[in-house]
Amino acid sequence: MNERSTRRGFASRPADPEQWIKAADSAPRAADLSAFTARLTIDVTPEMRGRIKIAAFGRGVTVADMLRELLAREFPPTQGDPS
Repeated sequence: MNERSTRRGFASRPADPEQWIKAADSAPRAADLSAFTARLTIDVTPEMRGRIKIAAFGRGVTVADMLRELLAREFPPTQGDPS
């Protein structure tokens, strides 16, 4: 009962930070790239959050879809990047 399990838990992180950052790259590739996503968290003011939500509602899309489209436009893949 004193032995620690060597199994990785749900929220465990690799000891090597580089491996942790690159962990998403090792996910299985599906034909549909939306099958795998990585979460990105940013801090915005409550006022900015409200403006974003209102803009998304006015466009008839979710906040997540609207921001994904914006980020894809602003940061297109460069030559050599995986799609």
